[in-house]
Amino acid sequence: MQAMTVALDTLLVPTGSLESYVAAVNKVPMLSEADEQALARRFQEDQDLDAARQLVLSHLRFVVRVARGYNGYGLAQADLIQEGNIGLMKAVKRFNPELGVRLVSFAVHWIKAEMHEFILRNWRIVKVATTKAQRKLFFNLRSARQRLGWMSSQEVEAVAKDLGVETHEVLLMEERMNAHDQAFDPAVEGEDDDLSPSAYLCDTRFEPVQQLERLEEESLDQENLGDALAALDPRSRDIVTSRWLSEPKMTLQDLADRYQVSAERIRQLENNAMKAMRRALGVNLLPAPGQS
Repeated sequence: MQAMTVALDTLLVPTGSLESYVAAVNKVPMLSEADEQALARRFQEDQDLDAARQLVLSHLRFVVRVARGYNGYGLAQADLIQEGNIGLMKAVKRFNPELGVRLVSFAVHWIKAEMHEFILRNWRIVKVATTKAQRKLFFNLRSARQRLGWMSSQEVEAVAKDLGVETHEVLLMEERMNAHDQAFDPAVEGEDDDLSPSAYLCDTRFEPVQQLERLEEESLDQENLGDALAALDPRSRDIVTSRWLSEPKMTLQDLADRYQVSAERIRQLENNAMKAMRRALGVNLLPAPGQS
């Protein structure tokens, strides 16, 4: 197996000239299937980080190739490559040599996933896609519109059928993709002053009516919380107060020591109390998973 002396940290983050980076990763020798399997087993079974390093280095050229497929999004290639390298490292960590596939086939999903997330975070100030279905629509619709331009109703129906979504979702995504970010203030003073959002949008947070409504809502919430707590038995009330309403908050073990019971018993009492309060208030007051 040919040794690789290239430092991993110098190739994971493209710096300087992109051409120099591409030339550097192309100089890293590719692995044969046997070498790849051997390195993957060393990493999986012995946690050999040098083996993982060689697997990553030998596939950096593939990340560059994938990144070139996203040239049209207006984002820096170096940033896309860096995100793709993160996906490659995640793939190496999860790769099982017993799957019977090459690492490059396994890693493509992880590489593209990181690039997609980066594109959606940075393509616009306002995120255009938040759900899994919307993300799928974004990338497929953009590809279709590059070929078709503005789509007819028949083309919209065809895209919706192919992707398993409603036609109105396709139209909404097309509208979002054609929208443009607008600065709150005009770019140049005196230029389109009347059209910038600063000219017609106002901040209503500090209006007397708004403030009074918020104060009344907070007062009502406090009153309802007090009533819900008062309906609990003394021990349950003390547990909820000590765990959530006091500073510093007490742990399950602290309360277990106080009441001479197990921490699990305190957790049960807390959950029962929170369920009772949730029913009284009509909101979700269950503690977050793993809270201790």
